Amino acid sequence: MSLITTEASPSLSLIENGGGSDKRTAELSRSNRRTVQNLSATSLMRNRSDLKLISRVRWEFMRRMLTNLQEVLLGTKLFLLFPAVPLAVVAHRYGCPRAWVFALSLLGLIPLAERISFLTEQIAFHTGPTVGGLMNATCGNATEMIIAILAVGQRKMRIVKLSLLGSILSNLLFVLGTSLFFGGLSNLRKHQSFDRRQGDMNCILLFLALLCHTLPMILRFATEAAGGSATNATNVLVVHPTRNEDGSDVLVLSRASSFLMLFAYLAFLIFHLFSSSLTPPPPPPPPPPQREEEEEDVYDDNVSDKEEEEAVIGMWSAILWLITMTLLVALLSNYLVSTIQDAADSWGLSVAFIGIILLPIVGNAAEHAGAVIFAFRNKLDITLGIALGSATQIALFVVPVTVLVAWALGIEMDLNFNLLETACLALSILVTSFTLQDGTSNYMKGLVLLLCYIVIAVCFFVSNSPSGKLCRFFP
Repeated sequence: MSLITTEASPSLSLIENGGGSDKRTAELSRSNRRTVQNLSATSLMRNRSDLKLISRVRWEFMRRMLTNLQEVLLGTKLFLLFPAVPLAVVAHRYGCPRAWVFALSLLGLIPLAERISFLTEQIAFHTGPTVGGLMNATCGNATEMIIAILAVGQRKMRIVKLSLLGSILSNLLFVLGTSLFFGGLSNLRKHQSFDRRQGDMNCILLFLALLCHTLPMILRFATEAAGGSATNATNVLVVHPTRNEDGSDVLVLSRASSFLMLFAYLAFLIFHLFSSSLTPPPPPPPPPPQREEEEEDVYDDNVSDKEEEEAVIGMWSAILWLITMTLLVALLSNYLVSTIQDAADSWGLSVAFIGIILLPIVGNAAEHAGAVIFAFRNKLDITLGIALGSATQIALFVVPVTVLVAWALGIEMDLNFNLLETACLALSILVTSFTLQDGTSNYMKGLVLLLCYIVIAVCFFVSNSPSGKLCRFFP
């Protein structure tokens, strides 16, 4: 989930949409006064609510309650997945196979995560863009944070690191790659460009997060190597009083790095919410001329977006629903963490593959679909805001918060994600940075990102997998 963007000026809007009449320019300028949080996946997943029947209810309290129920539970195209929530509870209560509990919990998290984003946006309508942006900065990846904290409470550090790493890789390669690929195919005759400064800023922050992940791993390897060869010429062990053989030095470095990552994320929020809005961005180069029907499509998209710019439920109702949805997410996340090993054994998959590949794809399906749809509409800045913004938020906010929460609980968790996982993270950030460096997009760039993600998926599919299972595919 990304943060707030600056308002587009009428002249910039005119350039982006290929020119037009004064009346049309005014319409586009009004429709472009939008933020990424209300142009998120929830606006695309909403169902149009028909309140004619509810309006006939005589009592106002009952009418408001029914309106909230319809907007929150039935106001999404994912409402068909809501039955998975009580089914997961029943399956857990009556001792059904734990793999079924895992699958139902995973399906139930899809609409709940989307509704949390929707309710956060509803609160943002009442509190203003600044507070709304801060809420999105903290609640944008609430599902990942809840899963990580619950896994920390159960001392399943491997699952914590795998799920967080998988969310970052999924946003950088799968979500962004799918969006650029299908967006490029659907806009072959249109000029696809985006504000490269947004990508540059997110990539710089991701490199900072990578540094904080890499140094604890290097320090661990350096300590072990020095400890193994710390003998003098007389074969007497040399004691280094400053070297901690129990790994506490890595733990101290990880906790200190977590504070620095949170400070960097806070500075990024201040810059994004305040500083960047003080200076208007320079106008981008004009795109190639478009056909008349293509210009009408752009106009229709902007006008249709404008229709979503209003709150549909009250602020306190949204807060109560947000608390309820968060508690349900916590309940299903607890089931998820408790049964992931049983699901891996039942399905013949490794925990690494489920945590890094399957869990992020299914858990954030609604947000992923939103990024792809915006790329279809040639709105790549919003797509980048969803994909890169979510990856940055997890890397610089969710991960350090999880480390500090573990510290508060008396549990040791460091930023050493092991060699294979850290290498995948580093290569993914590098590939994404090179892909976005020129500020343009096409389907070939998206295809390369998708292929990189498939290679990583195959790597973790092979990792820790029974050799007999692999022989069925590659005899």
